[in-house]
Amino acid sequence: REKLRDCLGSAGTQAAGLWEFLRDAADSKQLHIAKAGADGLLAAYGAQWGLKGARQILEGSQGMGAGLSSAVYPKALSENLGESWGVMETSLKWHASCRHTHPAADALADVMKQYSLTGEEIASVDAGVHQAAVDVLTPAEGAVTIHQSKFSMPFVLALIAISGHASLTDFTEENLHDFRIREFMKRVRMVVDPEVEAAYPERWLGRVKVLTQSGRKLEGRIDVPVGDPDNFLPHSVIAEKVGRLAAFGGLAATEEPFRHTVSFLENLEQWPLIDALPLFA
Repeated sequence: REKLRDCLGSAGTQAAGLWEFLRDAADSKQLHIAKAGADGLLAAYGAQWGLKGARQILEGSQGMGAGLSSAVYPKALSENLGESWGVMETSLKWHASCRHTHPAADALADVMKQYSLTGEEIASVDAGVHQAAVDVLTPAEGAVTIHQSKFSMPFVLALIAISGHASLTDFTEENLHDFRIREFMKRVRMVVDPEVEAAYPERWLGRVKVLTQSGRKLEGRIDVPVGDPDNFLPHSVIAEKVGRLAAFGGLAATEEPFRHTVSFLENLEQWPLIDALPLFA
């Protein structure tokens, strides 16, 4: 228990990550992930070797909570402990873009399917969002780079409208300069929707208002985005996504290491220990 506390203390004091990278498409977000993993290992080994960590790194007066928020609620750390599991409340991304774009993307896809619309038939799209989405996405709205395009509501909705999906392989230089996508981006704007704002962050609602070239006014509504725990991706779709990610990283889904790892994960509950998790190699 003491070593676990020391580990958390050392991990917490190393926690960092700023959003300025979004403005000029720096690679800091990838660095954040790698650094978090490396710092976690350092904290764990340090605790094992006797390195002491702050005892109240999360809730202390000069801890993470105080440093990152003006409304700290320490009790949240232990509420429903052992009863509610975060992994069961985690969303899986269906679109390869910032999560703030997903509700509107799902809502647009839904209204296009419902009314059999093509991208060419759409004159404008108002995406009803919460304020946090505006704050995060606005700096990248113009989608100058591939990295920024993943944080651009106009670009993501243009992909949905033109190609019907926004998967990892859709965020390319070719699409970044595609005339149809660029033209559609001009028809998209974000608007803070009171209903969406009131529900956030407990619920991520998707609302779009679509004006067609013929003058029809249509609305799309999504209360639970695809990939959320209450609208979870089917197992086959998750496996397909893992295969696409592996292929993007240079590993064919037909290769033995990939198939072995997927098989292991599919039957995880049958394994008494998971300390020998096979890796893609």
